[in-house]
Amino acid sequence: MHELSPRQKPLQDVADRLHEKYRALDEGAVATDIPELAKADPGGFGISLAAADGAVCTAGDWQKEFTIQSISKALVYGLALEQRGRDEVLRHVGVEPSGEAFNGLALNRQNRPFNPMVNAGAICTTALVRAKPGGTRFDCILDTLSRAAGRRLAVDEAVYQSEKATGHRNRALGHLLLNFGKIEGDVEEHLDLYFRQCSLLVNARDLAVMGATLANLGENPVTREQVYQLPAVRDALSAMFTCGMYDFAGEWAHRVGVPAKSGVGGGIMAVVNRQLGVSVYSPRLDEHGNSVRGIRVCIELAEEFGLHAFDYGNFGSSFLTSLG
Repeated sequence: MHELSPRQKPLQDVADRLHEKYRALDEGAVATDIPELAKADPGGFGISLAAADGAVCTAGDWQKEFTIQSISKALVYGLALEQRGRDEVLRHVGVEPSGEAFNGLALNRQNRPFNPMVNAGAICTTALVRAKPGGTRFDCILDTLSRAAGRRLAVDEAVYQSEKATGHRNRALGHLLLNFGKIEGDVEEHLDLYFRQCSLLVNARDLAVMGATLANLGENPVTREQVYQLPAVRDALSAMFTCGMYDFAGEWAHRVGVPAKSGVGGGIMAVVNRQLGVSVYSPRLDEHGNSVRGIRVCIELAEEFGLHAFDYGNFGSSFLTSLG
């Protein structure tokens, strides 16, 4: 972890203060759709802030590992864009908000998934991922997400098996996509890859560094490795901004105003362009499937520091400046 400069040390104060303020909040409930997720400790709560210059601060249960779940959709979408290009990906997956549940059995008028942040779109983008020479398609996904996090990630085998055993709705989506020619090949192979990517273990710091990698134009600010090129970052952040927070996406854009992606494992990853990656882990979810504490923390951060993309005080590097 990088040593914080005197100007950056207030980042830690922000993380500590928000953790203290919201640690007693007990609204919401852990996910139960995937049986293994129901075992999560509802009291778990971690925060991490990663600046685009490599400074990383953590608070609470930031070391607690949990499965990345739907947050992987944004990162794998970026990978598909890198490998296939925007036009090819758009041929398979749209970019419009759906107004449907994230796991809805629905496609748009062109018989494409509405966007890559709903399950149908995510299955489609995962199906587009190609293996690199000498490796498997999962190796490619694992390598990309690990480089974005700055450390080697691993699969939670119990969650993976639980998802695989109960993912019948996703199987229906896979066959629907096959029927309309949006995916090709073995549906079960694509679904197995999707279940594995959602079962990758991360902690709050990993998610913050992933967010900071996107904020830093695709370069991991801790390792200084270029993970994504700018066109893929731009398109992934655009989809996150409009579609990343389930049925709360519109209100999130209204109140927080930065690209973000949530997952039913309890994580939220938010990106302040060229400034900051924000992550919160807390498995108590609201009716939309978003972390209750995570939403509260991000709203307060945005309001206090003017992080909203359309805030008059956001000049592209204002967050650290505002701290000192």
